[in-house]
Formats: sequence, C-alpha cells, structure tokens
Amino acid sequence: MRKLALSDEILLSIQQPARYIGGEVNMCVKDPKDVAIRFAMCFPDVYEIGMSHLGMQILYDMFNRREDIWCERVFSPWTDLDPLMRQHKIPLFALESQDPVKDFDFLGITIQYEMCYTNILQVLDLSGIPLHARERKEEDPIVIGGGPCAYNPEPLAPFFDLFYIGEGETQYDALFDLYKKNRSQGGSREDFLLGAAGLPGIYVPAFYDVAYREDGTIRSFVPNREGIPERIGKELVVEMDEAPYIENPIVPFIKVTQDRVVLEIQRGCIRGCRFCQAGNIYRPLREHSLEYLKKYAYQMLKSTGHEEISLSSLSSSDYSCLKELVTFLIEEFQGRGVNISLPSLRIDAFSLDVMSKVQDVKKSSLTFAPEAGTQRLRDVINKGLTEEAILNGAAQAFRGGWNRVKLYFMLGLPTETREDMEGIALLAEKVAETFYDEVPKEKRHGKVQVGASSSFFVPKPFTPFQWAKMCTKEEFLQRAYIVKDKFKEMKNKKSLKYSYHDADVTVLEGVLARGDRRVAAVVEKAYQNGALYDSWTEHFDNDIWMKAFSDCNVNPDFYTTRERKLDEVFPWDFIDAGVTKEFLAREWKRAMEETVTPNCRQQCSGCGARTYKGGVCFEDKN
Repeated sequence: MRKLALSDEILLSIQQPARYIGGEVNMCVKDPKDVAIRFAMCFPDVYEIGMSHLGMQILYDMFNRREDIWCERVFSPWTDLDPLMRQHKIPLFALESQDPVKDFDFLGITIQYEMCYTNILQVLDLSGIPLHARERKEEDPIVIGGGPCAYNPEPLAPFFDLFYIGEGETQYDALFDLYKKNRSQGGSREDFLLGAAGLPGIYVPAFYDVAYREDGTIRSFVPNREGIPERIGKELVVEMDEAPYIENPIVPFIKVTQDRVVLEIQRGCIRGCRFCQAGNIYRPLREHSLEYLKKYAYQMLKSTGHEEISLSSLSSSDYSCLKELVTFLIEEFQGRGVNISLPSLRIDAFSLDVMSKVQDVKKSSLTFAPEAGTQRLRDVINKGLTEEAILNGAAQAFRGGWNRVKLYFMLGLPTETREDMEGIALLAEKVAETFYDEVPKEKRHGKVQVGASSSFFVPKPFTPFQWAKMCTKEEFLQRAYIVKDKFKEMKNKKSLKYSYHDADVTVLEGVLARGDRRVAAVVEKAYQNGALYDSWTEHFDNDIWMKAFSDCNVNPDFYTTRERKLDEVFPWDFIDAGVTKEFLAREWKRAMEETVTPNCRQQCSGCGARTYKGGVCFEDKN
C-alpha cells in the first residue's frame, strides 16, 4: 500500500483529491535505490491543465525508458490545498512516490505561458527550495526551465539554475550523463553547471552579466566565465521519426482538459504569420511519416483505452499525408467507437468532407481564425487568408449542415485603424448573411450562430512584431468598445455574439513576454503579496501587480508601449532560435508596407532555418 503525502483528513477537505494521489493507469513506478537520478517534472498549473500537455508526456515517457532515471510528476497545488500545506508544514511532493521534491536531483519546470510565473515561485517555495539560484546549497535540486517561454528566460533568470532552449529530445541524455559523471568524481554543483553550460542549448544565467544604458535599454550581455558561449542555439529534432514518442500515456482518474490520445503529426509551420511566436521558434516544419503515426495510434489507443484520438500540430492542413492519415484513422478506429478530433484545419472542401465523416454535425461548431477584420490588416500580419476563402468555407459548411461558427480576432495589431476594428463586426455579419443566402428556409435548423471573440495583441520575442509597441489597457478597451458598438448596428445582430479578453492580463503578459532581469523582482514581489494562478480570471488581481511594479520602481510602460529601434539589443538576443534577426527585421518592414510573404512551400524567404539541414527547407520541390 502506497503511503500518501496527504492525510485522509486533508484529502477529504479539498476539491479533486485525485489531483494529488497518483496511481493512474500507465504511471511509472521504480525503486529509488535502483536509479541514479530522480527527476521531478513540473507543470506549474493545476493537474487538469498540466496532464493535458503533450510535451510533458513525451519527456516523462522518454526519461523513464532509461533504467538509471526515475521521472515523476509535480503540479501546482490548487488554492484550497496551498494554505493547508503551509499550515501543516507539508513539503510539495511528486505524485509517483509521494516523496518531497526537495529530495530529487532535478526539478524540471515547463514554462508554457507567462501568466504562470508566480506559480513557479509557489512550487519552489512549497518545496523548500530557495527562490534564488545563488542561495541554493549542494543538496538542493538543480532547477531547470524549458518550453516556449524559455526563449526569453530573463524575467525568471534569478530563479533557475539553467534553462534548456529548444526541443527536449536531443540533449537531456548528455545532461544526465554529465550529472552522473560529475557526481562520481566528487564535483560540486558549480562544476556541473559549468559543464552543462558547454552543452548545446543550455543557458546558465549565473554565467552571464547584463549592463544597461541610461535610457534603460541593454548595453551589453556577456559571459562572465571563460569558455561560456556568447550565443546559445536552440535544440531541434531534425528527423522526427528518430525521436521517441509516447508508448503508454498516463490515463488520469479525473477529467482533464485534453481527455484523449494525442498524436503529434508534425512540428513547425510554413505559414509565417508575423504575430506568431510558435511559427518562428519551431521552424522549420518537420513531419512524421505515415507509418510512424499509424504505429503510435494503435499503441496509444491500446494502452489507454481512450475513446478519442486528436491530431496535434500548428496547422494540420499542411501535413502532406493528411488525407491518407485521416482515411486510415476513420477506417481503422471509427467503427470501434473511437472519435477522431481534427483541430487546426483550414476550412476547405477536403476538411469539411473529413469533418462531416468524423463529427456529429449537430453538436459541433466550425472555427475560423481571420485574426483581423480587413484584408489590408490580414496582409500586414501575413495571415494568408482572404475574405473570399472565409466566406466560401462558411458557405460549404452551411450547405453541409453546420450552423455554428466561431471567429477569432486580435485587437491592437500594428497599423490597426477604426476601419479594421469595425471590419470584425462586418465580417461576422457577412458570415451570417452567407448562411441565410446558402441554406433554404425549410432546411435550416434554427438560426445561424456566429461567435466572434478578440484577444488583445501581445508582441512576442522572435517574431517580426518584437519591435512593435503595445496598446495601453485603456486603448485596448476603447477598441473593444468600438467593435462592440458596431455589432449592435448589424442587421443579424441576434445571430451574432461578441466577446473580448481581459486587458489587464494582456498588458502584464506583454511585460513578462519582453521583460529583462529587472522584471524578476516584480514577479517575486507580486508572489510575496499573494499573486497566484494569474491565468485564472477568478484569481488574477491586477492591483497586486501594479503595487509590485511601484515597489520595485519598474515602469511597465517601458516594456509595452515603447516602440523599439531596429538596432536595440533585446534581452533574448543571446539565443539563436534559427530565424535570424535580419529576417525578422525584413518581415517587420514588409508588414509596414502591407506586403505578403509566401509560405515556405511556395518560396523560401531566407529565414535562416536551412542551417538545420532538414524539414520543409529540404523537401523535393519538383
């Protein structure tokens, strides 16, 4: 019988005790005495969110294939358990063994979005690990960060011993072997970090110094030790079929966000949307073979008992064997009661035909992401989607039996005008009109429902818009009100619904996305004053953050509303993400000229990703 870290009394007093007990199907259990390294893999959010993250499942499976490593899972305790752990002095623990995280060799934290930064400090705090890397002792775990937010690690630099930049499949084995060798030779924590800093993709913040100019911009960012690289290249899996995938995914006891088997069909994207960080940092596009995907589809459905399989990628329609894969999945699994989910599809005749086969039309809605309300602004952001294509797709869908459509937009994009804002309502109206034009009265099942929602634009590192200024909270809301008022003028307003995101959260996200090391003090102060689960609307408290900025004498406007000069040194410039700064600057200028750049399969734009010698850059163009 496993001994649990939490007593029955505590488990009975909190929501969803299954978040904390482990024991799920396919959980990996090893004897601590039989392994050389214990690795705590943390997703700094609630269990249901973390267990839905594909990258964490891939690394968990990969690490545990090594006999000398035991990888266990850790999540942020929810707000009901957090005070109880502090009150009863219960240290944060891993699910598999229920042992304290502080006893592990590594604490690996995946950083998927900026609004989880205070949760990272919660994890360290509850684990009894000093928040600052410089204060950690020899016996403390090595704290390592990875994920998309590691492409600007500076707002978190004081809290991490090292960051892994890029895809985890390539260098972790070397890192673990180095750790074992260092320990066997009696090396210190610092000896290991010095060795790790020599591995590709590894960034040790303590070995770099930052100097600032009087205007607050960065003067220099340089190594402070001999032999430490000035620039760090991202790690990338070139041959996707050579990378391990999940053979036996963990099956949670409770319903999680992605309660299904997830099949990753490709990484990267050919589209080149200028606002999209993922589309740049994961370049070039690389595909799994059809045979590889067939094998893992069988394996994962068999080992989990799940009744749904979902295809994962940034743009599934660009997978070159999509038709063959979907045909295989339908023929093999749909007759066995397995549902097939196809997110990230462009709405065209093939996609609609596929969806009509795999979905219950009455229960589904279709999603379009025009991102901008006018063609001019879609050209600025290089969306590559025309109004004609949107309306044609909607017409085909309505004729096929759909009557619900979701439209996603952004407000506050560079060069945006009132016409662009009002264009959101006008485009939603045109989609509704298309329904009434295309579907005869006797064939309609109620009214059409068109839901439009707008997020607010955040310029991200390694995008052509990294130089752009952000709107203030007031400007964001003013733009949302313009759109809202325009919706009220529409003839089909009863069929239309409009919503928009939280402006305060967006502004904070902008600071954390492009921040430097000085922002770390603000994150720490906000955490000390009670900030936690900032990505959850019911827990976000903007006043805490504004007070933290004031107390730390940091002006958030410096990171948000200020447009950058082309030659400014960014906090993330020491990272080579594959796309060159020259390419991004060229795309920034093309955006201002409202010029579209062809996608990677149409024409190479010279972004720099060819240096990886694989993927779409080397596809046979004949």
